[in-house]
Amino acid sequence: MSSAATTAPSVDKVDGFSRKSVRKARQKRAQSSSQFRSQDKPIELVQLPLLKDVSAQEQPELFLKKLQQCCTLFDFMETLSDLKMKEYKRSTLNELVDYVTLSRGYLTEQTYPEVVKMVSCNIFRTLPPSDSNEFDPEEDEPMLEASWPHLQLVYEFFIRFLESQEFQPSVAKKYIDQKFVLQLLELFDSEDPRERDCLKTVLHRIYGKFLGLRAFIRKQINNIFLCFVFETEHFNGVAELLEILGSIINGFALPLKAEHKQFLVKVLLPLHTVRSLSLFHAQVQTLICLLHLHMSVIRGLLKFWPKTCSQKEVMFLGELEEILDVIEPTQFVKIQELLFKQISRCVSSPHFQVAERALYYWNNEYIMSLIEENSSVILPIMFASLYRISKEHWNPAISALIYNVLKAFMEMNSALFDELAANYKSDRQRERKKDKEREDLWRKLEELELRRGVQNSDETPGRCVEASWS
Repeated sequence: MSSAATTAPSVDKVDGFSRKSVRKARQKRAQSSSQFRSQDKPIELVQLPLLKDVSAQEQPELFLKKLQQCCTLFDFMETLSDLKMKEYKRSTLNELVDYVTLSRGYLTEQTYPEVVKMVSCNIFRTLPPSDSNEFDPEEDEPMLEASWPHLQLVYEFFIRFLESQEFQPSVAKKYIDQKFVLQLLELFDSEDPRERDCLKTVLHRIYGKFLGLRAFIRKQINNIFLCFVFETEHFNGVAELLEILGSIINGFALPLKAEHKQFLVKVLLPLHTVRSLSLFHAQVQTLICLLHLHMSVIRGLLKFWPKTCSQKEVMFLGELEEILDVIEPTQFVKIQELLFKQISRCVSSPHFQVAERALYYWNNEYIMSLIEENSSVILPIMFASLYRISKEHWNPAISALIYNVLKAFMEMNSALFDELAANYKSDRQRERKKDKEREDLWRKLEELELRRGVQNSDETPGRCVEASWS
């Protein structure tokens, strides 16, 4: 009995239905820091004098020593270990931030490799795996980096370093190269939004300072998006990378190059297909407005229109309205038929939010003016759906909105409205007549089948008697 008791599985292992929140809490505790280092003994750092306490001639050498000291990493999984040294490193990093902000003449050729080495040691690491099936960014709290007290200061130091008036890209390009940028981009997958925000600033500064890296940065961001859309559907920093691209594209001269049009068609529009669109939809909309390619965007939205997700349909309708708000009348004419066929389907949606969002188009003065100019084309597309739903929709608020739309159409083109109403009623009468004829035909067929069944049942006993006498 005792051996059985010792080998019995734990309660956690027996319970196959442990609560999801418990599993997540356990997972987050195990992944609280991506800078875990197993240590056999406490770390000891030699406490150096403050930079302000030494002469100006000694400061550059002391600055390099402090940079080298800050390459030491601490285990933030153990909150009580090395507390004194952790605080010493934090104060040293604070001192370095102030030094690069206020001092002059500290940047020599020997400084650049030491700065990049210190930054690389601290920020570049393997990020903990994220279970995309378990983690919901809209509902769950993100996993915050436990080593942030140090990481934040390293990022701040590096940003001040890049922004320094003495910074020379011609010297720094030996160390801040394509490999460095690739590692930087990988960190955008961090779950900690504070880190992604710092990375956004760092990458933007590098893009501005290093002309030779600009095309490479754009290409690698595109590759991340393509991998996200067509392979993984998981990357935490999509919104931040889109913001960076937005600031980049905003500085381009018009007309746009073919590269940027390709980016819209191959990368930006397919981003609408992913399930997590709501997390970065605002950034996508901003980029689309900056590109000024309205026709391509509308065709792309119609191509990728969601079939089974009402929430995304509402987002698509909002994005479409923003484009229609600035579209030229000549462009609108080219796309109106395809566009209003989709809007007609949205108005007919049983999901009231989709129908409501589509009907709100008629509250937009500019869109109303476009509809009025082209009512002879749009009204025949919309009329049947509007008239039918006005009688059948389960939500009275939608019925009221449809009534207002029908009234607006009637005021725009009363002759066409009356003609369509008469045609609709005659079509409905023909449909009802066909339905009645179909029902009558089926009823006759059922009666005929019933009579045949009765005749067969009457004839069967006689045949049995004849068979028995024979």
